[in-house]
Amino acid sequence: MPASDLDLLLEAAHAAGNVALGFSGRTARRWDKPDGAGPVTEADIAVNTMLEEKLRTARPDYGWLSEESDDTAERLNREHVFIIDPIDGTRSFAEGSDIWAHSIAIARAGEITAAVVYLPARQKTFHAAKGQGAFLNGAPIRVGKRRDLSGAEVLTTRPNLEASHWRGATAPDIRRAHRPSLAYRMALVAQGKFDGMLTLRPAWEWDIAAGDLILREAGAEATDRRGNPLVFNNPHPSQDGVIAAGGAIHAQILAKLRPI
Repeated sequence: MPASDLDLLLEAAHAAGNVALGFSGRTARRWDKPDGAGPVTEADIAVNTMLEEKLRTARPDYGWLSEESDDTAERLNREHVFIIDPIDGTRSFAEGSDIWAHSIAIARAGEITAAVVYLPARQKTFHAAKGQGAFLNGAPIRVGKRRDLSGAEVLTTRPNLEASHWRGATAPDIRRAHRPSLAYRMALVAQGKFDGMLTLRPAWEWDIAAGDLILREAGAEATDRRGNPLVFNNPHPSQDGVIAAGGAIHAQILAKLRPI
């Protein structure tokens, strides 16, 4: 019997971890992508090559969208699409840190239906399938119950708290935290370790696709910065920011943001 999509992603994620851990981040060959798109290492490329061969062999009728593959319009004609970030947190990986992740998801008609965020250096596997809940290393996870944004611990970067983004030129009274992997930030909110996360910059689909489903299956709200649902496999594969939190805090963040 063929493996389920989630089983396939779990197997692929752990294989990706074996490939990535075969490199030393500090000594892996590194270069900058064109147009200021950030760094890439030989480990990113090796993981991407392995994943594309493994996943597309298993599901030849699925489309492909990856940060480290040339994008084509072919994926737009497929009902199912793999959405992949071979290493989310490449800078962190290259610095020798353990805070980086493989982010692997499948979208069906624009909605994520299976997802894995795997941190091999920390032995953390977050996963979800549509309608089946969210899990960390096999144990169910749930978004936190906090309802008051004031004093909440929110994963975000300093520029997102600049006064110009907020009504009354006043950022919310939160405790700011940060992690270099966007996929990991989303998973930590799903786990209830943090009360929310936001990024107001455009977000690439490969960074957030897996986290979107893990969050929603854990009971969180995950939208763009305008409050719209995240829809995937777009011709230009990015979203207008991301806000993720339990329902009450999510609504308060949206209410405080200045309309654009």
